[in-house]
Amino acid sequence: MRLIVRSGNSLYIQGIILIILINIIGATTFPLTKEIVSDLSPSALIAARFIIAAAVFALNLRNINKLLLRDGTILGFLFFLYLAIETVALQTIPANRAVFIASLNALIVPLLGWLSGQRVILRTFIAAGIAVIGIGVMFWEGGELRFGDILMLFDAFVYAAYTMFLGRVASRHPTLTLTSVQLLFIAGLGMVWSNTEIFTEFATIRQHWGAILYLGLVATAAVIWLQTLAMRWVPADEAALLYTLEPLFTVVFSFWLLGEHLGIRGFMGAVLVLAALILSHTPDKGESKAEVEIQSS
Repeated sequence: MRLIVRSGNSLYIQGIILIILINIIGATTFPLTKEIVSDLSPSALIAARFIIAAAVFALNLRNINKLLLRDGTILGFLFFLYLAIETVALQTIPANRAVFIASLNALIVPLLGWLSGQRVILRTFIAAGIAVIGIGVMFWEGGELRFGDILMLFDAFVYAAYTMFLGRVASRHPTLTLTSVQLLFIAGLGMVWSNTEIFTEFATIRQHWGAILYLGLVATAAVIWLQTLAMRWVPADEAALLYTLEPLFTVVFSFWLLGEHLGIRGFMGAVLVLAALILSHTPDKGESKAEVEIQSS
């Protein structure tokens, strides 16, 4: 038997704080990435930031076993796919619009859980309908459905899969070692994807070296490690809800760094998406605030 106490648990609270910090850091990546990919190819950016991140964590590549290597490789592939799609999509759509579409992963996590046999209440499906309407209103403001919008919608599913799998395997392995395997695998994929572009675009990389260094060290290495740590203490569905804070922070940073702003329709759509995300994760009135969950091992 495993007993999980979700109130008064210091590790749980630390996990919540870490995820909020991850949201703040993650919110800066959308406008920074959009600004950089206007000059640099997506493949070269992914390769550069993950080579930096992997170099920092390389010393932790020890005591690797077959299970850790498998889990780290799967996580690395999913996270690489998520970032690659996001980077390509940001070439065609605004950062604040992209992050609201990506935030749908908070709804997708419980829906994927339902497909795998978990119990999902009717309210989650209602929330999904509201979210779809909200995204539709945001698309209406742009005048047309762009390829980047479709990419970001698919990206939400990829990140949901990453969150669920990370929540399942995070407690099995040392966080630093699991993070190191992910980063090294993603750096390798980034080099393969970029081919020689990372070398031919070296002058452009130097032009954005400060932002790329931040993306590599803070928004990649630190975030993946902190997320792996937090997911040991916070369930995947609750973590998905907390990630709904990221769009709010992104709107602020997108306005500050890029001058982007939501119009009336975009704001209405954003409100509907946030309302749907909150509705889907609001506890029932009958649930105790000091929730104690007993699971069989």
